Amino acid sequence: MTRIVAIEISHHRLPLDPPFKASWDGRPRRHFDATIVRVHDSEGRTGIGSGDLMVGFEGNEELFIGQDPRHLERHYEVLSHIQFHGGRCWPLDLALWDLAGKITGEPVWRMLGGRADRVRLYASSGVLRDPGAMAGQAEHFLAAGFRAMKVRFTSSAGGRGGWREDLAALEAIRARVGDRMELMVDCNQGWRMPWDTSAPWTMKDALEVARALEPLDIHWMEEPLHRGDRRGMAALRAATPLRIAGGEMTRELHEFRDLIEGRCLDVLQPDVALVGGITGLRRVALMAREAGLTFTPHSWTNGIGVLANAHLAAGIGDVPFLEWPFDPPEWSPERRDYPLASPLRAEDGWLTLPHTPGLGLTLDEDRLAALAL
Repeated sequence: MTRIVAIEISHHRLPLDPPFKASWDGRPRRHFDATIVRVHDSEGRTGIGSGDLMVGFEGNEELFIGQDPRHLERHYEVLSHIQFHGGRCWPLDLALWDLAGKITGEPVWRMLGGRADRVRLYASSGVLRDPGAMAGQAEHFLAAGFRAMKVRFTSSAGGRGGWREDLAALEAIRARVGDRMELMVDCNQGWRMPWDTSAPWTMKDALEVARALEPLDIHWMEEPLHRGDRRGMAALRAATPLRIAGGEMTRELHEFRDLIEGRCLDVLQPDVALVGGITGLRRVALMAREAGLTFTPHSWTNGIGVLANAHLAAGIGDVPFLEWPFDPPEWSPERRDYPLASPLRAEDGWLTLPHTPGLGLTLDEDRLAALAL
């Protein structure tokens, strides 16, 4: 019987010149780190995952060595315990799914239900630009085939001069592209960078912004309140016709159960690389569907995380859009996907998934070796 014989974790750093100044950070990012997880089995196959840093995993390898890699539910339970005591080690779950697919000869999207082999994308911007530049970027996305775009609002980290200036950028986009694109807004209030101690919006703050967004026909309003303000989310959702989205950094699956039961959100956005892995988020996707809510993963990681989220979205189905981190020149597929032999490519606003076993990815081993920490 196939057994796990080794787990290998490596860390890599890509220098960014020019730097990337993310709207949710405010400080120029001069490098982009990636953690790669490899799970080797007794037949010489290797499963690959990536995402969070795997903090807290060291010393727990023995809980997986000698086990059948296809026992995904068992491994999920162990990883959930590790998360309680340490960090988010969900990239291992991605690697196990990749390996399970290679063992069975099936792509992960088919193993998850096989509803589709492609997903529709929305272009997810990350840089704060002036209104004219934002409108120009929207035109660029539209010409590339994207029919939806997410616009970042200023977090307290700085950038534009507050949400009213953010609104001006959004108005410029709508004036330029009309109704040819769906527009989403990320309010950046759900969480903060470690150094940022400013308070998030109150429910009344968020409602004021929602009222300003309503005439612009916004598809969803993302993270308008602190991630723990469930009562505020539910009240905001009841007070505005806008869809309220969130959950990208929610860590525990039971918190999604509470968000669903409390009717706090219209759109749930967890990321397989950051919470629950594919095994856990399959549960969330099905809970959301049964409650009549939308599931569409956050995927602002490297190309391995984007691809893993795409497999889940396609396999489960009923995902209207998947996040496509894309804001050139600062955030290009070449930067985002540097661990891969070839960057992922969108075609007319869609990502078509491979039919090869597992996740269907190939690492650029030479580059990873050169960028190893």
